[in-house]
Amino acid sequence: MHGLRTIAARLRPLTAAQSTQTLQHNSAACALRTFQPKRGYKAAVVAEPFLSGTSSNYLEEMYCAWLENPTSVHKSWDIFFRNATAGVPPGAAYQSPHSSTEIKSMCPQALVGSQRNVEKLVEDHLAVQSLIRAYQIRGHHVAQLDPLGIMDADLDLCIPMDIITSSHKLGFYGLSESDLDTVFRLPKTTFIGGSESALPLREIIRRLEAAYCQHIGVEFMFINDVEQCQWIRQKFEKPGTMQFSPKEKRVLLARMVRSTRFEEFLHKKWSSEKRFGLEGCEALIPALKTIIDKSSENGIENVILGMPHRGRLNVLANVIRKELEQIFCQFDSKLESADEGSGDVKYHLGMYHRRINRMTDRNISLSLVANPSHLEAVNPVVQGKTKAEQFYLGDNEGNKVMSILLHGDAAFAGQGIVYETFHLSDLPSYTTHGTVHVVVNNQIGFTTDPRMARSSPYPTDVARVVNAPIFHVNADDPEAVMYVCSVAAEWRATFHKDVVVDLVGYRRNGHNEIDEPMFTQPLMYNQIKTQKPVLQKYAEKLILEGVVTRQEFEEEVTNYDKICEEAYVRSKDKKILHIKHWLDSPWPDFFTLNGQPKSMNCPSTGLKEEQLIHIGKIASSVPVDDFTIHGGLSRILRSREAMVENRTVDWALGEYMAFGSLLKEGVHVRLSGQDVERGTFSHRHHVLHDQKVDKRICIPMNHIDPNQAPYTVCNSSLSEYGVLGFELGFAMASPKALVLWEAQFGDFHNTAQCIIDQFICAGQAKWVRQNGIVLLLPHGMEGMGPEHSSARPERFLQMCNDDPDVFPRITADFEVQQRYDCNWIVVNCSTPANYFHVLRRQILQAFRKPLIIFTPKSLLRHPEAKSTFEDMLPGTHFKRLIPEEGPASQNPAGVKRIIFCTGKVYYDLTKHRKNKDMEASVAISRIEQLSPFPFDLVKAEIEKYPAADLVWCQEEHKNQGYYDYIRPRIHTTISRSRPVWYAGRGPAAAPATGNKKAHLLELDRFLNTAFNADAFQDQP
Repeated sequence: MHGLRTIAARLRPLTAAQSTQTLQHNSAACALRTFQPKRGYKAAVVAEPFLSGTSSNYLEEMYCAWLENPTSVHKSWDIFFRNATAGVPPGAAYQSPHSSTEIKSMCPQALVGSQRNVEKLVEDHLAVQSLIRAYQIRGHHVAQLDPLGIMDADLDLCIPMDIITSSHKLGFYGLSESDLDTVFRLPKTTFIGGSESALPLREIIRRLEAAYCQHIGVEFMFINDVEQCQWIRQKFEKPGTMQFSPKEKRVLLARMVRSTRFEEFLHKKWSSEKRFGLEGCEALIPALKTIIDKSSENGIENVILGMPHRGRLNVLANVIRKELEQIFCQFDSKLESADEGSGDVKYHLGMYHRRINRMTDRNISLSLVANPSHLEAVNPVVQGKTKAEQFYLGDNEGNKVMSILLHGDAAFAGQGIVYETFHLSDLPSYTTHGTVHVVVNNQIGFTTDPRMARSSPYPTDVARVVNAPIFHVNADDPEAVMYVCSVAAEWRATFHKDVVVDLVGYRRNGHNEIDEPMFTQPLMYNQIKTQKPVLQKYAEKLILEGVVTRQEFEEEVTNYDKICEEAYVRSKDKKILHIKHWLDSPWPDFFTLNGQPKSMNCPSTGLKEEQLIHIGKIASSVPVDDFTIHGGLSRILRSREAMVENRTVDWALGEYMAFGSLLKEGVHVRLSGQDVERGTFSHRHHVLHDQKVDKRICIPMNHIDPNQAPYTVCNSSLSEYGVLGFELGFAMASPKALVLWEAQFGDFHNTAQCIIDQFICAGQAKWVRQNGIVLLLPHGMEGMGPEHSSARPERFLQMCNDDPDVFPRITADFEVQQRYDCNWIVVNCSTPANYFHVLRRQILQAFRKPLIIFTPKSLLRHPEAKSTFEDMLPGTHFKRLIPEEGPASQNPAGVKRIIFCTGKVYYDLTKHRKNKDMEASVAISRIEQLSPFPFDLVKAEIEKYPAADLVWCQEEHKNQGYYDYIRPRIHTTISRSRPVWYAGRGPAAAPATGNKKAHLLELDRFLNTAFNADAFQDQP
């Protein structure tokens, strides 16, 4: 059907002279039948046509008329067109309408010959269109993509049957060699003709091969947007598009010189050092510079890059333009870092640089994000940082800020985070309006062959899920690389969608410079040994073309070698290595005030009562007219209003007041995660939905103050790894925003563990990069089974960097200094007020640290888990420890036991204590901030009760939760003068039981243990 309609799309009406001429030729053959088509077409005939040069037009006119009105043509034509449209095989479309008396009256021999000629002509035109489409769809399968000439980029030795080669002839289409010189009209779906509307079949095939089967393979026909497909066809099919001026070729050669000679210089100076060089894909450097140049030309001012370790030093040197001496300085093993933290290996470090783009004479900021060896983990981080930069610039279309992601072929196919990140690309709150992906395709993963590493034909097939065009290119053809990168940048600027450039190259030195690849890939590396370097091949090509002389080329090489040598000499003068020189996200003016270091002291995080009331009223109202909310939500808003009148807050309202007050103070708040708009436990309701108007919403938080900062609350895709990485990147861009990621349940962070371990926990130590992201992890044993009970607090506490065996020196600024020195802050708040304060403190403190909050589930509606306004007024702060304030505190000498705990179990303990009538003899203290550990407050609380036993109680199992973290720190606090008893569940493999009765029995057992004077006799 598509092929026939394409013929019709190209039709032009016959002129009167042409129609007359056709009639005259056909009238001598046999009887005629006229028809009158619509749309003003001239009268035509059905008989034995095609005796004149207008025969093809005539047939097409008839077909167009048939499309409009099948009865306007003879019955035989109607049958033919219907069969051809239904996909009847060639040669079978014609069926004689035996019942037609008109046919019987015609000249039989002439009619049969006419019908056969017509059928052949239609089939030939359809065949040519199918041929063109075959090259567009499958031409990339036979493109010459492998520089080594030994592998098929698509892992398939077979040539598609519908691609014309020496082994596959025209017979597949019902054509023959005699048809090669026949001229065929070209459909609208191709641009191979340029200004010509028809070409001989021989030339059609030649141009298709030139467009789709050389050093570029284009995958785009899966895209379901006609405009986008036509745009790509025009870029690759139109004759003369891939031509470069002598100036452009000289620039390309100079970039190839820098890319190649940089690696050769490093190899000469540090031959035994790992550097993950770019040899075998040196075209990456001009590829990136072309993308950046073209994007700068289109208005981009800020480019954020993420990449694996291969080629990073080269990218830093020749794309970001990091000082060479700083790079060479990294190779000196005798240098010691003058900065805090452990630092990282040189091929993981990032960089930020603002400079002039010499090709466009425009300023451009380039940022390469630091990342670990965990491949592709940096992808969502880059996207989040890009989104943040766009947000703060008001760049709602991605016209000023863009991202470029580099990938390895094996990782692109193998790492699930690639798929997760792609699926963020078009989501309203996560889109960066198009990313250019560049795959450095080594055709191998460490020692694993592609056939063992992926099931898809190409490593890039994952990109098809978002209809991203994929441009495969032979990396040993720098001009082809330059062209596809230019097209990729234009695609992103035009359509604001993702695009992939697959640079098919090889690895000259194995996985790294000290690896022996011949162990596992002897055939490939025997070929590589004989492979002429791409710089040499391209230089010889340009010398042969007369673009440069050999002397000019050698001078270019000599000049760059001199630059490297001079930088090497300067690097020897560096006495101290500063990791801060490699910071990828500088925060200018954040750490200083009027040129002086900021005070470390955090002001009170409390608010005036009128502010609390104002925010509370917004939280309990619908600030939009004619907006119908759900009846159940009306009751929730009324209960909030009642709490405000009673000067109390629950968890949801405390959070509302923290967010609202920061927004009023000009702080952007972004809350992201699965179902965060309503809240997994139906407690938040930050987005109201009109019950009568589809997709009409209201966000009351954005109606707090006319001059407030915007509030972004967005349900995410069902991804933890990707979305947490995205929010981390968003928080990285600016310290003046509160960025929170909420897990649907606390244990869902399991699948985002890489981001937590590699970026959040150790990011500052490795890369001197502070980050203030907040993780909200619902946690608590509710008898609902092993999943979704525990947020695994033991994992976070194990990774805290404070020393359990050293009691710190208590000074006036001890608490602030503790937070400044820690790698992250871990809290488990038991009151809405403390939650309110810790959120506000996260922004009001003078530095940024990740904040891990174990949030409640059942406490969201617990009648006792409420706070009063008094706990949130000016002068109040976050309480690291909430001491006993009941009867036991009035007579500390009479207290027999002090129980330390954290979180929800406090309410179980107080209830059990009341039932046991032990409120005067047992004190219960809550440690709200677990890390950094409040040594000073715990010491004071213990000293207050000199005769009391010390018990740590938790609802988690003994080998989980907080016990292994808390016990040694309490021991250090008291110099091991007294034992610290344990009350809680025993060791177990699963976080919780799946049986409600068993859960209650366990709860009752450890609560009895906590209050039983003789329960700890057998504990060591």
